[in-house]
This record gives sequence, C-alpha cells and structure tokens, in this order.
Amino acid sequence: MGEKKKLSMATWIFMGLVAGIAVGFAFIGHADAAEKYVKPFGTLFLNLIKFIVVPIVLCSIISGVISLGDIKKIGSIGIKTIAYYLCTTAVAVVIGLLLANVFKGFFVQISTTELKYAAKQAPSFIDTIINIFPRNIIEPMSSAMMLQIIVIAIFTGFGIILAGEKGRMAAEVVHSFNEVSMQIMGMIIKLSPVGVFCLIVPVVAKNGPAVLGSMAMVLLVAYIGYIFHMFFIYSLSVKFLAKLSPVEFFKKMMPAIVMAFSSASSVGTLPLNMECTQKLGAKKEIASFVLPLGATINMDGTAIYQGVCTIFIASCYGISLTLGQQLVVILTATLASVGTAGVPGAGMIMLAMVLQSVGLPTEGIALVAGIDRIFDMGRTTVNITGDAACTVVVSHLENK
Repeated sequence: MGEKKKLSMATWIFMGLVAGIAVGFAFIGHADAAEKYVKPFGTLFLNLIKFIVVPIVLCSIISGVISLGDIKKIGSIGIKTIAYYLCTTAVAVVIGLLLANVFKGFFVQISTTELKYAAKQAPSFIDTIINIFPRNIIEPMSSAMMLQIIVIAIFTGFGIILAGEKGRMAAEVVHSFNEVSMQIMGMIIKLSPVGVFCLIVPVVAKNGPAVLGSMAMVLLVAYIGYIFHMFFIYSLSVKFLAKLSPVEFFKKMMPAIVMAFSSASSVGTLPLNMECTQKLGAKKEIASFVLPLGATINMDGTAIYQGVCTIFIASCYGISLTLGQQLVVILTATLASVGTAGVPGAGMIMLAMVLQSVGLPTEGIALVAGIDRIFDMGRTTVNITGDAACTVVVSHLENK
C-alpha cells in the first residue's frame, strides 16, 4: 500500500472557499445570523494574521537589507519596483475604462436623486511625503502603517551595516527574531481553510441578492477586467521579464490568491505571499522589501475598479466622459495609488479623487459602496498577484 498523498494547503484553502460560498447561499435571508455566529471566527483569524504581519515585515526587511549589504543596491531595487508598479497601474486603469466603455449600454441605470455620501478627504501631496517618515517608532507599529514600518526597517538595516563589527550582534538578533516570526506565521497559516470559510459565509449571505440584481453587470465588467489583467498582463511580465512559466507562477501563487479573495486584505495576505514568492525562486531579501511596499502602493485591482465605477457613475448621472476626461482619470488613478498609500479605505478615497478630477459628484460613490466588499475581494486578489509578479521580476533582474 502506497502512502496516501496529502492534500496541499492551496487545495484545503480552496475547499474552505467553496464550502463557504455554498453555506453563504444557504444563509441568504438570514445574513444577521451569519454575521453573528460565523463572522467572529473569521475576524479572529484575520486578527492573528495582522498581529504577526508587523514583526514579519519589520524583521524581514531589516534582515533583507543586512543580507544585501549594499545601500546602493536597495536604491536599485526600489526604483525598479516603483517603476513596475506605476506602469502596471496605468495599464490597469486603461483596461477598466476600455471594458466599461464597451459594456456601458448594459449597465442598469440607478436613480441618483436620493444619494448621500461623505467622501473622506485625501491627504495633500506634501502631507503624503511627510507621512512616509515616522515621528516615533511605536505608533507606526501599533497602527500597522506599512510605509512607515518600511522606512524604520530600511534605516535600521542601514545603521547595522554602517556599524560594521559592532552591529553584528544586532544583526544576529534580527535574523533570530525573523525566524521566530516565520515559525509563528506557519502555525497561523495552518488555520487558513477555516478562516477563509468563516470570512466568506457572511459576505455571500449579505450581498447575494445585490450580486444577482441591478449591480450584477458592473461587478461582471470589473471582474472581467480583474481576470484579464491577472492572467494576461502578469503572465506576459513574468514570462518576458522574469523568464518564468505563467502556469507555474499561478499554480504556486494559488494559496495567496484564494486567501486574498476571501479576506480582502492585502496586508493580511502578506505572510502567505512571501511564502509563495520564495517557492517561485524570488530571493528572500528582495521579497521582504518588494511585497510590503506593494501591499501599500501597488493598486492595480483598485485602478481597474476606478475605471469601471467612474464610467458607471457617470452613466447614472447621464454624463458621457470625453477622451480627455478619461485620460485625466488614468493619470489621477495612477498617482492616487501612491498618494493614498497606506491610508485605511484607500479604494474609496481614490475613487472620490478620480470623480472630483473629472467633475462628477462624489455622492455617486453611494451607488457602489453597498457592495464594495465584493469589488474589494477581486481588487485585493489582483493587487497581491501584482506584488508577487513584481517580486519575481525584480529578483530576476537583480540576479542578472
């Protein structure tokens, strides 16, 4: 008798997702029960992941900087990463706009007479720059402000390198804590199938009717954009820039993709994404730097969503956007992805900025806000897949 083949974690997580969707449909009409009895366990799982994210990002980036051992190399990785993220975000908005224009005639017109939505104010460009640099070491960690944590980690890593022999002990402590964080993460990841199940049930129970109703077409167009960008743009970039088979890329990324879809949290998926990219051959020190940065500033999925929702909201108000206005949308959404980096609810703030840039009422956000979570699941999946694609590309380019 041969030994029974163990199911992979990706398979378990996928089974959790499918079971969760099925149970969610059974709960339609009883969404309160799902929120009350099932959701808390999903929240508990997410809390565990968020608790380990800060130590992992902090220790792994410091560890990565020390391993690279060269301050100039960090600059080279940073420039390649940001260039990749800006280019793919611009392409993503274009895809969203093109699809929305093609399918515009199929959108159900929703009345805009009773809309109310208070858009959060986006920080100014100068404020964004200032907010990247922490004024103390504790606050960014307690609030999980990823950009600030990255800055703390980079400066600490530089300090250890420059301290030379005297910094060796600090380096060993960091490497040790990094290993401990990874082991804790391993324990938490084993709970993923249950976590995914508990997160998805209340979402399906609550949004089921809306998904099948008037918003179905807008969601469908957004998801066509998400899928096209993921399987076409990322496949091309990993094939030609990282010399990696797209099939292998998506196969090994599956655990992170399913996790992102059910949790709708880029930061929550970060530990699993690090594991997946290293299995794809990305260098650990590069993954530790590129992925946390991507979880904060790379918003390809959000950019597709901006494009589709802008055209949909405009059509509900009976407005047709000119080509010039659509170019403004592309530019605003690309810059806003970096400008709102790390701000909670960044997707909604970005959409408000995009609507304002072309003179559309921000109240229109209320049309899509009700099922934002369904959009968000796809957005997050695209975002983290883009982070991973960038990681393998930058890792390959640095090896050359």
